[in-house]
Amino acid sequence: MALDHAILVSLLERPGSGYELARRFERSIGHFWTATHQQIYRVLGRMVADGLLLVREVEQQGRPDKKEYSVTASGRTVLAAWLHKPIEPESLRHDLAVKIRGAAFDDPAALIQEVERHHRAHRDRLAHYLAGEERDFTGPEAPAPPTPGQELQHVVLRGGIAYERMTIAWLDDVLATLHRLATPPGPGS
Repeated sequence: MALDHAILVSLLERPGSGYELARRFERSIGHFWTATHQQIYRVLGRMVADGLLLVREVEQQGRPDKKEYSVTASGRTVLAAWLHKPIEPESLRHDLAVKIRGAAFDDPAALIQEVERHHRAHRDRLAHYLAGEERDFTGPEAPAPPTPGQELQHVVLRGGIAYERMTIAWLDDVLATLHRLATPPGPGS
């Protein structure tokens, strides 16, 4: 997926400034597609030049004016064409999995700290996703009934939650295996 498509989706959900868009990437869409602020601003400029986005100056009180971006009809056409185009299923390219297999040729215990670090990162990401789900979809402040767009955002977030839970369960299994292999056999084993 190109960053262009992620930007089009985000701006169709709600027009905004480059700063607001970058914040949305950090808060929600960025869980599944990451981009730096510099990348976002560079692509916004190109998309305006290509006629996919409109930009308008919005006056602000006590602060410099901001540029607000919105999607043009051409931008909608580009997104629609992409939505109808088949994409390849994602392959699992996982450096940690290769390291785990490689531990058979070294000391499996040497990998425990690295796997624990990944475990913490996935636990933290899951907690972040669950907090976002509570805030935006299931908590008392969540809109009822949700719009179709909100339902689709929620189903993507639920996929992220399921992925993190699956990854944590796998890492629990990896850690148990590494600890078992790292423990020297007792007498009479």
